[in-house]
Amino acid sequence: MGRTLANKKEIVAELKESLSDAQLAFVINYEGLSVAEITDLRNRLRPSGATCKITKNTLMNIAIDGNEDWQPMQEFLGDAAAFLFVGEEVGAAVKAYKGFQKDTKKTELRGGVLEGKPLTKEQVEALGDLPTKEELYAKIAGSINALATKIAVGVKEIPSGLARGIKAVSEKEE
Repeated sequence: MGRTLANKKEIVAELKESLSDAQLAFVINYEGLSVAEITDLRNRLRPSGATCKITKNTLMNIAIDGNEDWQPMQEFLGDAAAFLFVGEEVGAAVKAYKGFQKDTKKTELRGGVLEGKPLTKEQVEALGDLPTKEELYAKIAGSINALATKIAVGVKEIPSGLARGIKAVSEKEE
């Protein structure tokens, strides 16, 4: 039994909403994956805030039609495709997918779209090497802390240096 027109419109609306929330979307060939493996992939993606949707290419084509930011995705549509929508945690989501791919060896990354530009498989995989938001926060906090420490040491050194200078002058006079 096929889907009704209302059901298809609902799916397209969900896809458009997922695209509007995503910074990156990439397409994988999921042919040969079992339901348990798809569930495993979704569970791995969940901590990064990414989602995996499986839908017909024609419905995705309708969802991206007229949206210039996602139009380049058309070149990756075809065969059995799963779509991964990634929010802010781009690096973490790509790492999660790469871990899944390494474990199952069944999927193939076709490419992705970021800020309206198509990305090759290699470019998407390179995004997995980016630090996560928490890692960036830690680096920024460490830099700020180091700067504050240097300022505190410098400020403390002024009166100490002045005291040493006064002491040296007073010893010289005696």
